[in-house]
Amino acid sequence: MTTLPAQRYYTAEHEWVQITGTVARVGVTDHATQTLGDIVYVSLPTVGAQVQAQDACAELESTKSVSDVYAPVAGVVAAVNESVADNPDMVGADPYGDGWLFDIDMAGAPLPESLLSADDYAQLVGTA
Repeated sequence: MTTLPAQRYYTAEHEWVQITGTVARVGVTDHATQTLGDIVYVSLPTVGAQVQAQDACAELESTKSVSDVYAPVAGVVAAVNESVADNPDMVGADPYGDGWLFDIDMAGAPLPESLLSADDYAQLVGTA
């Protein structure tokens, strides 16, 4: 189990978000990738799409199931990580680094109160 980066927020749906200025980089947690198993396909949102917090906006297909990825914050999709579309196993191999999924420009939208700290997320998944 990878150590949770403390400088990020987490969701109960197993996404992480790293805020830099007004941009939120989004990925899925190591816990999610362990639960899913080998990821074989990644469907990313469209750059320029408007998303609301909790909107399903991407999809991960594994050997076990298909899972939605939810936007943890509201805003406009500013970038997607095409590398994971070409190499889906990168999501599981490096979930907090090269396996990120998409960026959302929050443009002043508030952070949802439902976001969790690393400690809170660790307690949620039983790794604290």
